[in-house]
Amino acid sequence: MNQRLQIIFPGKLIFGNGTLHQLAEEVLQFKPSRVFIATITPLQQALAELTTALKNNRIEILTDTSIVNEPSFADFEELMQKVTPFNPDIVIGIGGGSVLDIAKLVAAQLENEQQLKDYVGIGLLKGRKKKLICVPATSGTGSEVSPNAILVDDENQKKGIISPYLVPDIVYVDPLLTISVPPAITAATGLDALTHCLEAYTNKFAQPFIDMYAYEGMRLIAAYIETAVRDGNNMEAREKVAMGSLLGGFCLGPVNTAGVHALSYPLGSMFHLAHGLSNALLLPYVMQFNIPSSPRKYAEVAIALGCERQANDTATAYAGVQKIRQLISACNIPATLREVNVPESAIPQMATDAMKIQRLLKNNPREITEQDAIGIYKAAY
Repeated sequence: MNQRLQIIFPGKLIFGNGTLHQLAEEVLQFKPSRVFIATITPLQQALAELTTALKNNRIEILTDTSIVNEPSFADFEELMQKVTPFNPDIVIGIGGGSVLDIAKLVAAQLENEQQLKDYVGIGLLKGRKKKLICVPATSGTGSEVSPNAILVDDENQKKGIISPYLVPDIVYVDPLLTISVPPAITAATGLDALTHCLEAYTNKFAQPFIDMYAYEGMRLIAAYIETAVRDGNNMEAREKVAMGSLLGGFCLGPVNTAGVHALSYPLGSMFHLAHGLSNALLLPYVMQFNIPSSPRKYAEVAIALGCERQANDTATAYAGVQKIRQLISACNIPATLREVNVPESAIPQMATDAMKIQRLLKNNPREITEQDAIGIYKAAY
């Protein structure tokens, strides 16, 4: 081990079907006067029990459902104008990764002398004064347990805020919340979670302790994602994919992602493709590029995905790439950039933009140059 391991877990983690029903009791223990809830409109019915219990205890509630896509700096500033005068004691995020990211940043910004521009980057946020609770409603981003939040800046570039203060105090993972997620989103977010695990496991800075989470996350998601997509009411599949997503989230702080995520960023910023879809599109092509630098690790990935061991590590690793292609096809995810209307002429600019994401590229097991990025995009076209 050539670097220190630092893991910051949430203060409390509750996982299980129906655990959302316990959340009101959890909140009431803190005796708050005001609670802010960031969520999405389709979840408001599911939150009725929570909001009723808080109101019955004379707790003021401010709810916001404005974040429906990846949030921008402007979205955040607009939301803070609404939340700052309310000044809640507790911030709760209940939704997908975008909602959780915005809730984490709202909690950090309240009563904070720093401004957002002061802590974009790694380790620049100096603290958080408000209690933060996160409840994921998709199985994908792992934001509920990660120190990361992603915003789109004024130039349409994704920017990361990474800080231990963005790890929530309390996390509730209730797989029942994911039952209503449509097949396409189930597929894209599930493959995003699989990518978190896979990129952590094959990372240049991989850690044995995190490898345990990453390997099991890959195994669970590969085994159950197809069922979760085809039969959204299958509770076993939903629960296993939710656990895989949670394990992927634990990988994001100590190790983080690499080339797939870096190259996917321009797809989101330039063409507004969903984050999970962008990762799924590029995953097999980046895997194939990386295998020569780390055949043993990619062979182990293949085994986690359910592949038989082949004659040697390299052959086993390539079987893993084929398995990923099969999963993508089974989940009805597009397999090429052409299928999502990305013009081939955009590839040089995409490669230029991807090179700006050095915080992730440095983790990749094989160096990716701008020409390499162009080659990967062309292979994916």
